[in-house]
Amino acid sequence: MPYRRLPNTDQARIRSLKAVAAKADSYNVYDLAVSLKTLREICNFLPKFEAAQIYYSECYARQSEAAPKHQQHVKMARLYVSHFIQVLNLAVIRNEVRAIHKNLYGLDLQNNVVPDLSSEHALAEWGRKIIDGETRRTTQGGVPIYNPTIAKVRVHYDIFMESYEKQKSLQALTARSLEQLASMRAEADALILDAWNQVEKRYEKVIPAEKRMELCRDYGLIYYYRTGEKKREASV
Repeated sequence: MPYRRLPNTDQARIRSLKAVAAKADSYNVYDLAVSLKTLREICNFLPKFEAAQIYYSECYARQSEAAPKHQQHVKMARLYVSHFIQVLNLAVIRNEVRAIHKNLYGLDLQNNVVPDLSSEHALAEWGRKIIDGETRRTTQGGVPIYNPTIAKVRVHYDIFMESYEKQKSLQALTARSLEQLASMRAEADALILDAWNQVEKRYEKVIPAEKRMELCRDYGLIYYYRTGEKKREASV
């Protein structure tokens, strides 16, 4: 026999709730398969749940739309910060910059490895250290690093940081909107389950089974057939 299954996506939950709420206008009160109390609760809850789902979708869409451009800024900032550190290390090896000055950048004196810049947080940290370190060193009379200059590094770093803060803000909005939406799912499922139980109870004596399921489907109930099960068996 076919079996029913509660919706497992927010869009499906909304469709199921709307199917029941629609009966408030199309049915005589005595013909309803759900109680007025349940119908009232669904009609009150549905607009809030749908608004939360729409808001989350909008937040996620804005975050997704901004992501490709942001990743380009990340790529350029990482390239310039990494290249600057490599050039600085080469200058140290050639004795053009004193090794002790690497302390000004927060770099390890014992090796010439470029720090891990794979995460955006690390890139933000090291970019600031490199810019501040070069400023301190040149202020003390050190010869500036060229190709790239720290001014060029700063341009791409500042663009990245502006994008980074914007993306973090978009991510925070998306996370908060998702948290709000997720907090409403249990109530949505409870309302759907309550309504579906009432509908099936109302039509439990209707035969054949296919006619009974058709009446239930009109209230948004969803039935699934198991693998290999023939639909015509529902009317047996």
